[in-house]
Amino acid sequence: MSHTTRTGEIHVPILARVEGEGALELRIAAGRIEELKLRIFEPPRLFEKLLEGRGPQDVIDSVARICGICPVAYQLSAVAAIESILGVTPTPWVEAMRRVMYCGEWLQSHSLHIHLLAAPDFLGYESAPAMARTYPDEVRRGLRLQGLGNEILRTFGGRSVHPVGVCPGGFFHAPEAATIEALREHLAEGLEEARALIAWTAGLPLPEDDQDFVSVSLRHPRDYPITAGRIVSDRGLDLDPADFAQRFREFQVPHSTALHARLDGHPYLVGPLARLNNNLDRLPAELRELLKELGIHFPSCNMFHSIVARAVEIHVAISEALRLTEGYAPAAEPRVEAPARGGVGFGCTEAPRGILWHRYALDDEARVLEARIVPPTSQNQARMEEDLVASLTRVGLDRDDDALRLHGEMVIRNYDPCISCATHFLDFHVLRK
Repeated sequence: MSHTTRTGEIHVPILARVEGEGALELRIAAGRIEELKLRIFEPPRLFEKLLEGRGPQDVIDSVARICGICPVAYQLSAVAAIESILGVTPTPWVEAMRRVMYCGEWLQSHSLHIHLLAAPDFLGYESAPAMARTYPDEVRRGLRLQGLGNEILRTFGGRSVHPVGVCPGGFFHAPEAATIEALREHLAEGLEEARALIAWTAGLPLPEDDQDFVSVSLRHPRDYPITAGRIVSDRGLDLDPADFAQRFREFQVPHSTALHARLDGHPYLVGPLARLNNNLDRLPAELRELLKELGIHFPSCNMFHSIVARAVEIHVAISEALRLTEGYAPAAEPRVEAPARGGVGFGCTEAPRGILWHRYALDDEARVLEARIVPPTSQNQARMEEDLVASLTRVGLDRDDDALRLHGEMVIRNYDPCISCATHFLDFHVLRK
């Protein structure tokens, strides 16, 4: 774990911001990119097939293992789909506390990405430890905020990695009031740090790189979308999650093991920038006023503004956790009964990296007949390739291979893709004609 020593020395983990197996291949002719292929070499994990025959609790605990950074997203998308089949309506207490738990995941994921993965790119450092020598206070802040997110996950899930607290109908355990009170003290301290973080990210030397893309996210009737909503775009899409497959299509490309996805045949963006573009009016009024004071303007068509959007969502996560735990009292019954029943159900929530869609078909004993999971990373793959073409062209195709490779890595890392091989190219090939 990351920590600060008693002498003030920062211990920053050597994170996998550059690891894995992949390749970027370019063919350049007459000053333009004729072909770009982002090759991802990741073996199939077969989770959807592994879920067949399993009961609801097995599904919820198993899908948490799909991602070590966003297990709650997988659990809450799965439990939403399963509860819709079982005819279970969670209590208002359960819905509120699940939203708090999800805020913890946003907080730890966004903090890690901003401080340890993305900021070094914009400030010209090869790693977070190198950046920490010049920006020790900023890195400490990032580690504290990430730790706060992990504290929320442990409070509701028993542990911060692959938590085990969620079940059909609610939670296995309701945190004690004293535990939540201590958590709220830490959240209040974190809120001030979140305000400072927004200003800091807005002041980073971010590249100017406006592009035309479609922003897709959930939209809730009242709240900033996290655990529920309709699927919308900034081009007029307004869709019930049950109808996702009518407009969105996943497909395999010959050059990569990572699936791609398109909306009505076109690439699209999911994630923090898309959420903020579509839901600026769902931010708390005081947060909108802060953005106005700082001169920060959304919607934005510059993908590099994603780091600012993540900082804004950190503030959202802490504010929501404080709001929802005010006057907290443990539920006498933290879950409702979930009888076995068959049918088809859908769940869609906002993972840190974008919408995460689940579909399950259960038999009469509530065993999985069929499972389908569409993660945000696959939805962003086609957009990443489109972005790479535009961004590399803008930065200058006459640059040497190392400069193009470094810029390409920065573009991809900006999406925070949840595949280890997406941020380092064991092979970088440019064919120039």
